[in-house]
Parts: sequence; C-alpha cells; structure tokens
Amino acid sequence: MKILVTGATGMLGSKVVEALLKKGVPPESIAVAVRNPEKAEDFILQGIDVRQADYEDPLSLEQAFTGIHRLLLISSQGDDDQRILHHKNAVFAAKAAGINFIAYTSISKPENSHLSISHVHRVTEQLIHETGIPYAFLRNNWYIENEIGLVETILAGEPLVTSAGNGRVGWVPRVDYAEAAAVILAAGGHENNIYELSGTPQTYTDMAQILSSLADKEVPVLQVDDGAYRQSLIDHNTPEGYLDFYVGIQQAIRQGDLDVESEDLPHLLNRPAITLQESLTEIVHKLKEH
Repeated sequence: MKILVTGATGMLGSKVVEALLKKGVPPESIAVAVRNPEKAEDFILQGIDVRQADYEDPLSLEQAFTGIHRLLLISSQGDDDQRILHHKNAVFAAKAAGINFIAYTSISKPENSHLSISHVHRVTEQLIHETGIPYAFLRNNWYIENEIGLVETILAGEPLVTSAGNGRVGWVPRVDYAEAAAVILAAGGHENNIYELSGTPQTYTDMAQILSSLADKEVPVLQVDDGAYRQSLIDHNTPEGYLDFYVGIQQAIRQGDLDVESEDLPHLLNRPAITLQESLTEIVHKLKEH
C-alpha cells in the first residue's frame, strides 16, 4: 500500500508526513506531490518518494498519482475559482490513476456554514462523492495557529477585540489534525465517513481568561460590531484584500459555524485533543522566547 500526501511542504502536509513516519509507516510507502521538488530535499533524504505535480497541470497530477492507493488531498491556496479548479483537477486525476481512497481536508459543517471558503469545500466534497471513490472528509475546525497574531497584540498590551460575541470555536493546533489524517491514511475502516474534527468549543472570552493567567495581567475583551472590528483590522495594517475575509470569520463564529460538539478527533487520536489552555501556553512561550 502506498500513501500520497499533496501539499506536503506546507504547514499541515509536512506534519502529516511526520505523523505517518511516527506511526511506523515505512518511508518507501509514503509519497508526496509537490510543485517544487527542490523544496522537498528533507523528504528525499528520509527515503520518501517525491513526485512533481502542479494543481494546474492535470497530466502531472495523474502521473504523480499513478501507483498510489490512498491519497490525502489537502485543500489548495488561491481564490475560490482557482481552488475549485485545483481540486477538480486533482479529483479527476485520482479517478484516472485508479486511486482507491481519498481523504480530503474540509471545513466544519460546510453544508450550512456562512464562511466564504465553505463553498470550495462543499463543491470539492461533492466532486469526490461523484467519482465513486471511497472517501473520508476531514472537516477540520479552526487552527489555533490562526490566532498567533492576535496573541502577539495581546502580549504587547492591547485588548482582545472581537465581533464574534459569545460564538464558540473548536480551536486545535495543526499537529492534532495531522495526526488524525495519518490515522485515517495508515489503516482501512474509514471509507465513506465524515469526521467533524474539533476541540472543545470555547469563546474569545475564554481565550482572554487563559491569556490573562499566562500573561499575569488582565486581558480585557472588547466586544464590538463588525464595523468597529474592521476598523481595528485597518488600524493594525491588515491588507485591504483580507478585511472582508477576517470580518466574515467573526460573523461565522457569531452564527455558530465553528461551534462543533464532536468526539471524532479524540476517537481517532485515541487521546484527548490538545486543549486551548495547552495550545496558548505553547504559543505564549514561543512568542516570549523571541
């Protein structure tokens, strides 16, 4: 059995490969598809099969997927149209290459989510479903790493500004999502399953309380409307092209789109997911080191 991970030089993909190796999957049973093989020398040195592929080149994808049994399709980068094209090319290439299992990194509750990026995941899940290839949809909640910039501003003495209200998020670090993906790739029994992968849902107020303890000072929470939140982003030099996206995240959280009560992640990991307290402790420690 040979496993291939797309986007393997990225922040999630590299951790999936690491998790597969830790689980005892032999390096020769792991392949990675990367656009620039010169960036994958570490994989080559470990005996991993490095294959060149470009999401915009269907033939390169089909060639990279040849001889592969189980595929992890990590969602690509770009605008919605680009990402859908990339995923469509990858899914059709998987079908043409005879892959017999696809795991795809999706997002929480894409059917009803207000997040702008949920459309990409809805379309991709449907594309995979229509191929008839057995699948697992890994509906990852929000990465705690997405909040590192926020933690930095708080450590610098600023309040936590949010327009998410009492909306809850199942923050988990990438390493847990990566390990869950590795579990699914390394063994059968996950065909045609949907996993809602989430930590214990908590609010930004909960985050502020944890950070207050870690910083040994009170972290005030400013609950604002979306307009004031947007202005806060502008004041912190957020590029204009990202403003709608970041405001949209707050809106989606407020509407419950990342409020997921699920035991899927600890079940796959065979242990509790890393908690928000543990994640923030590590982030604060690393930021203080620098």
